[in-house]
Amino acid sequence: MPQQAAESLPPADAAAAATTLKAEPEISSRQRYRGLLWLVAAAFFMQALDSTVVNTAVPAMADALRETPLGMRSALTSYVLTLAILIPASPWLCDRFGTRRVFGAAIVLFGLGSLLCGLSQTLAQLVAARVLQGVGGAALMPVGRYVLVRSIDKREFVGAMSTVATFGLLGSVLGPLLGGALVEYTSWRLIFLINVPVAIAGVWMNRRDMPEYRLDHANPFDLTGFLLFAAASALLLAASELAGADPVPWLEIAACGGIALLLGVVYIWHSRRTEHPVADLSLLRVRSVSVALAGGLSTRLGISGMFLLLMLFLQVGCGWSPLAAGLMMVPQALGSIAAKWVINRVLVHYGYRRLLLGNTLIVAMLLAAFALFGPGTPAWLIATLTFGYGCFTGLQYTTMNTLIYNDLDIRHASMASSMASTVQYLAMSFGIALSTLLMQALLRGHTAEDFVVSFRWTVVLLGLITAAASRVFGRLRPDRPAEALPSTG
Repeated sequence: MPQQAAESLPPADAAAAATTLKAEPEISSRQRYRGLLWLVAAAFFMQALDSTVVNTAVPAMADALRETPLGMRSALTSYVLTLAILIPASPWLCDRFGTRRVFGAAIVLFGLGSLLCGLSQTLAQLVAARVLQGVGGAALMPVGRYVLVRSIDKREFVGAMSTVATFGLLGSVLGPLLGGALVEYTSWRLIFLINVPVAIAGVWMNRRDMPEYRLDHANPFDLTGFLLFAAASALLLAASELAGADPVPWLEIAACGGIALLLGVVYIWHSRRTEHPVADLSLLRVRSVSVALAGGLSTRLGISGMFLLLMLFLQVGCGWSPLAAGLMMVPQALGSIAAKWVINRVLVHYGYRRLLLGNTLIVAMLLAAFALFGPGTPAWLIATLTFGYGCFTGLQYTTMNTLIYNDLDIRHASMASSMASTVQYLAMSFGIALSTLLMQALLRGHTAEDFVVSFRWTVVLLGLITAAASRVFGRLRPDRPAEALPSTG
């Protein structure tokens, strides 16, 4: 309509009108969506901060709640598992209830969960509060990305996503520092309570800046498939928690594992008979999709719990303060940031197959190299290895996350993204559980030296598990020239 109006004017006036019509949307777009960009960036920052700040505080939390540090794994895995279970429901919730309602509810639930985490007096209360946090957190990033795609002009989208991603990385850098400082000088409870004022501000910004997108007739939600997946995942995590008991209840573990396996088989049968499954398993016929998901799952099983173990090693085994231990997490985040600057050139040069085969083995060797550390290891040497480990894990994550789209039709990109996010968080939850269970099984006493020895053997075993994961990427076809990576945020 504006173009038709301009064409009906005299030539000089039409040219002026055309200029005006081109300029005005850019100005109004910047003014209108600046608040939206800050809102989504704040949500990404809050979630990234929360994901990293807790690791530093685990020893202090365990002491306050009268638990062992390794026994605190459920407080971490419950949050990540909740993300994995609920992320697939986010697109349907947006279509059914609208982006403003869903995003606002997510902020409220995340803030309420944070408040309850800070007030928890027992591990059971903390786990329940972390689950509530996960219910809110599961919608923050998917809905934020979706709204930016719908709202931001294509010419400004890459810059917008870069801004949002920068805030997420900033949260990852500041999280360990802030967590260590709060634990050392105030209370571990503040690492959760600081989210409350941020959530309050987010609710206000959501009402003002969040656009409302929804469908009049949303596709039916696959509730049966969702419940099958959720129950199977929860039972598997319950089995891992039971494995840490003394004595080990093997019968209960077998029962949880057997029922979870049965539910998984039922889901496969169900997904083939429903029009809109919560996870479309037919995409696994595409080799790059199946390798990306299987490789991501197996790799993260080995490396997801590493920095929790490192924090426990430094604080419990070496006697470092929470702030000093938190400082050792910063090089890892900086390494991940540095990897983003070279990933395009490295991938174009080597291709997916060679890069993932080689890089996975390098990550495995760096992971096992942490076994060389002890109480007398200089801080600069730990920081150097942590930076290198962060660089190569950053390359690994970005390459795995983009491989899934390499041979996929654009029509299936949304479903593939949902499945990739689900597998990512599912693998993280089980990776944390696996690493802490290994360390607990190898712990022969309660002294600092016992903790150091247990840590060393654990990282060696995790390195072997990660090295074995490289075989999955051998299923990729021989390399062909790779294109530049898409922006992944």
